[in-house]
Amino acid sequence: MKKISLSWFVLATIILCLTGPANSQPPRGPWVISPQVHPGDSITFRVLAKEARQVFLDAQFLKEKIPMIKDQTGIWSVTVGPVKPDIYPYSFMIDNIQIADPANMLIFANERFKHSLVDVQGDTPLIHSLQDVPHGNISYCYYNSSTLGRTRMLLVYTPPGFDPSGKVKYPVLYLIHGGSDTEETWTKVGRANLIADNLIAQGKAVPMIIVMPYGNVRPGPMDAFTKDVVNDIVPYIENSYPVLSDSRHRAVAGFSVGGGQTLNIGLTNTDKFAYVCSYAPYTETEEFKKNFSNWNPDADLMNSQLKLFTLSVGTEDFLFESVKKNAALFKEKGLNFELDIVDGGHTWMNCKLYLATTLPLLFR
Repeated sequence: MKKISLSWFVLATIILCLTGPANSQPPRGPWVISPQVHPGDSITFRVLAKEARQVFLDAQFLKEKIPMIKDQTGIWSVTVGPVKPDIYPYSFMIDNIQIADPANMLIFANERFKHSLVDVQGDTPLIHSLQDVPHGNISYCYYNSSTLGRTRMLLVYTPPGFDPSGKVKYPVLYLIHGGSDTEETWTKVGRANLIADNLIAQGKAVPMIIVMPYGNVRPGPMDAFTKDVVNDIVPYIENSYPVLSDSRHRAVAGFSVGGGQTLNIGLTNTDKFAYVCSYAPYTETEEFKKNFSNWNPDADLMNSQLKLFTLSVGTEDFLFESVKKNAALFKEKGLNFELDIVDGGHTWMNCKLYLATTLPLLFR
């Protein structure tokens, strides 16, 4: 066999091509671990910002932002706690610019603010924790919205043991996110799938399908979402999944803006949704005013159609007085409902609590 020899010039060229791209990259900074949850539920947050003049931690378990301290490598850090076990949004303010934690892959799904999430698990598993129980699945689905004239996405949770070709038919909860959130927020932040898994495993909730649509229909009018749910999303689900299609096996629930959308969807369609659960609803919208400003409902009919109507809010929620005002309106009109008042504010910590409270009440 003839030997093939390479000149020194060719070898040097090959070595330069192989090593050049790596050598052209800027040097990496020190390794950053953040957040770090310690035994006892204290937490250390860190961020690399060598040129920053000041850095603050902003977290929903804090009453106000707190300063972080810079070390000789350019890493800013602060340790806080103990912190009550839960999942909390947080961010860093670096020279007055808000950023999510670059070292943390748990990101709050939202279209405006950029927050990360820290999961303080504690010693006892919480209802939203990943536990050793049978788990359902989450599917990303696309449906054609004739209302909006475009294809849209939604998430569908199917419970443990779900068989799409089986004989079992399931009830459906349509679960709506808050303003500026996305169709992923209920799973990535609210852990709706894990809450359902755990409650089903405990025998406290009925196996159900949970549909999480995208509530932002802009640039279309926001009231088009109600039509999209009723005319497009519900038929899509009922044509695609083995579900029970009467009102007694349909529920609608939502948080904040989604809580207001829940009232618009549910209370104007009580023949279609027998369960309406509104979490800290934001109702300062044209659609809500149109539906309920000069409202003369047939309360007896609605009460016979609704198996459950709940309003939930925290005492520190900026919508607390608004929710009480709406509760007074519904009471004046003769509607039967349950008012669930808890501690805390307009947070996804409370939102998980609202969902965990109402899921066991559905489809009984």
